[in-house]
Amino acid sequence: MSLNGSIRVPSDKSITHRALLFGMMANGTTHVRNPLLGADCRSTIEAIRSLGADVTEQQDELIIKGIESPRSARLDCGNSGTTMRLLIGLLSGYNGSFELVGDESLSRRPMRRVTEPLRNMGAHVTGDMAPLVIEGTTLQSIDYTLPVASAQVKSAVLLAGLRASGTTVVREPMLSRDHTERMLPLFGAKLSIVNEEGLRVIRVEPSTLTGCTVDVPADPSSAAFFWAGAAMVANSSVTTTDVCLNETRIGFLRTLERMGANVVISNERSVGEERVGDVTVTTSELSGTVVEKDFIPSQIDELPLFALVASQANSPSIVKDAAELRVKETDRIDVVVSELRKLGVDIVGTEDGFIVQPSRLHGGDVSTYGDHRLSMMLQVASLVTDEAVHIEGIEASDVSYPRFREDLQRVQRKIE
Repeated sequence: MSLNGSIRVPSDKSITHRALLFGMMANGTTHVRNPLLGADCRSTIEAIRSLGADVTEQQDELIIKGIESPRSARLDCGNSGTTMRLLIGLLSGYNGSFELVGDESLSRRPMRRVTEPLRNMGAHVTGDMAPLVIEGTTLQSIDYTLPVASAQVKSAVLLAGLRASGTTVVREPMLSRDHTERMLPLFGAKLSIVNEEGLRVIRVEPSTLTGCTVDVPADPSSAAFFWAGAAMVANSSVTTTDVCLNETRIGFLRTLERMGANVVISNERSVGEERVGDVTVTTSELSGTVVEKDFIPSQIDELPLFALVASQANSPSIVKDAAELRVKETDRIDVVVSELRKLGVDIVGTEDGFIVQPSRLHGGDVSTYGDHRLSMMLQVASLVTDEAVHIEGIEASDVSYPRFREDLQRVQRKIE
């Protein structure tokens, strides 16, 4: 059965997190239109409420009344690494004592890449894994070169820089998601971006934020599952509307194009500081490709999905330079290899990626290991075989896409 139709997937998770956190820091009122209200963003909402912000939920809108200074609190970040890492940077320069905790998965995820530069700014952070304790203090500016592409590390340092003395500088050898530096000026932050000696250099001055309105576009990481399904399943054509087309986020779409997928982008426009448009993907013959180096940061979350798509190409594909996958919600290299093998995919894991051969999928019993992106990838995998695929822990997709199963069925495919 083919996939056909038009759909607006849930709003962007990364942008929603940032709008909430910046709104808490800002003077006055912030309106977040069309926010994502999955479990991860709920963790951020409850965290800023615990810190003293007033958050009112209305139809398709969150209204945040900012606070001058957060109150001491114990903050449960759930499964959300973005919530925890950005809060470490945000809270380090405020007076108060803050304990950050998370669920079992988040408590295993490393935080040293964030805590190390912040400690160099004078931050008092105890622990390199959750639970962490922050004793707010006066921060000094830093000139920091990111050792690896990481939007969360970059964002944490920039947020700390808003409260530090002097100019904080972050140098990026490789571009990572840039929502933070796009959005902060909307709130009035004194921020500039230049290219120097082959590096992207971001400078931020101590700044007071002012509330504003943030319109959140649809999440390309969620739309990717429909792009993948349409590319692989015969006689399919799916349009995802209002998708964020930020180039730091659509690496997977660009990879599909390199593989020969039929992709049409229409209705392009600016919403705030982001490019937004409609993306239509139609079934086509796919060729294998290599995803490596500069191609990795813009599709790190979609690489498990790429493994599935690669299995339906007419030649082998390789992912390398993606060791970051091992410290996500799960070890996404090991679990992607193990679960796709159960469905007949010829895939071999490597230290920093995997190698996928053209494969014919069959049914089987698989597990999500509580990972939302693995859940959605396996649901899409079930579209490629007529045999039954039984997915243990399928509800994990609720973290970022609460109605994913229903939306897959809307585009004309029933799954178990």
